[in-house]
Amino acid sequence: MIRLIKRYGGTSRKLYDTEESRYVSLEDLSAWIREGQELKVVDSHGGEDVTAQTLAQSIYEDHRRGSALLSGEFLHQIIRRGSQAFTEGMSQVQGKVDYLVRRSLENLASTGGTRADLELLHKRLTELETTLADFQTGTKAGSGVGRTRASRKTKP
Repeated sequence: MIRLIKRYGGTSRKLYDTEESRYVSLEDLSAWIREGQELKVVDSHGGEDVTAQTLAQSIYEDHRRGSALLSGEFLHQIIRRGSQAFTEGMSQVQGKVDYLVRRSLENLASTGGTRADLELLHKRLTELETTLADFQTGTKAGSGVGRTRASRKTKP
């Protein structure tokens, strides 16, 4: 379920969580997103969807506090090429994951890994590929930067 946040205009730009009936901070929004919550932020006056702008502001505040999640190089790419940068980034991640899986399989085979180990590795790989595909679909859908997907947590 998407959590509705209302942003009140003016210089304060206060954020009001309609679920808990209280004002919240950008840090609260970031924490909820990290927990897998999807948010929609609307301007209280005109009803305009301002989710992307608010999340961009949240990223900025995280960087300002020293919690830099994105490199300067990656941000340059996003500005230059938009969602294409996300797609290319995901392709790079997929390539690295494929490499790690191949190496892991080789190591398991050479050390006499059990069939159960191989089946677990295959299951985890499938889950990771599904998560990456979901993320890529979300970025291609048009609202890429402002959308989030619930994180899928798997146990080792």
